[in-house]
Amino acid sequence: MIIGIDIGSTTTKTVSVENGVLARKIKTRAQDALTSAAGALGKLLIENDIDISSISGIAITGAGASKIKNDIFGIPTQKVDEIKAIGTGGLFLAGGGGDLGSGMDSIVIANVGTGTAIIQAGKDGIIHLGGSGVGGGTIYGLAKKLLPTADFGGIMELAKDGKLNQVDLLLEDITDTEISFLSRESTAANFGKMLDSALSPDIALGILNMVYQVIGMISLFAARSVGVDRVIVTGNGSNNPVGKQVLRAISDMYGIRFDYPPDAEYTTALGAALSYT
Repeated sequence: MIIGIDIGSTTTKTVSVENGVLARKIKTRAQDALTSAAGALGKLLIENDIDISSISGIAITGAGASKIKNDIFGIPTQKVDEIKAIGTGGLFLAGGGGDLGSGMDSIVIANVGTGTAIIQAGKDGIIHLGGSGVGGGTIYGLAKKLLPTADFGGIMELAKDGKLNQVDLLLEDITDTEISFLSRESTAANFGKMLDSALSPDIALGILNMVYQVIGMISLFAARSVGVDRVIVTGNGSNNPVGKQVLRAISDMYGIRFDYPPDAEYTTALGAALSYT
């Protein structure tokens, strides 16, 4: 059994891989990297009644991995480059089995975490195409200052009743006709209107809409740059229902496909485990 641990800036994801199959997974939070890694591993072992002697190796990745200098609990521990982990995990979930030599055509992965990383993976290897500092951290930071809650559940609950036309400048605000293939309800400027009557639900929806429009468009540009029309969305932000609606609108407008494989939020931890040698 190989354990993969993705020590992020806010959340640590841990998986176990047995015979090339994702067997178990958990998420934890802690204040420092060592506590996160050790706590996540301990939780996985205890909750699943796993004997520590059955673990042959641990692969760590993510922002906090560099702070761990020694083996964890005496188990051989390897650091895996985060870009490699995202690419390997994304390829596995997309159907390539994590094998770069599988012959699968190139895929583009948008890994939505605190920020967003865009990765190309396939038979030619793994390439970091770029990314953006816009992601889950943006949602949290803006919500902390603009909303009564910065809890993601609370933000989502508020956004259910939000109206974009209270905060976003829409095409219908500046023109009487459609522009190209864009409808008059399309956003012309995020937060470009911001009426005095805008309420917290409107602001919550505006924040989510802005973040996922940025993610969707940079993913579109990256995919087109390498001749791909499919983007695999992974990371914590892959399960955001409002975000999926925003990406669906981009998909309809530009003919790009966004896929959300099962266990997508564990992509990086899974890729680390699959990369263990």
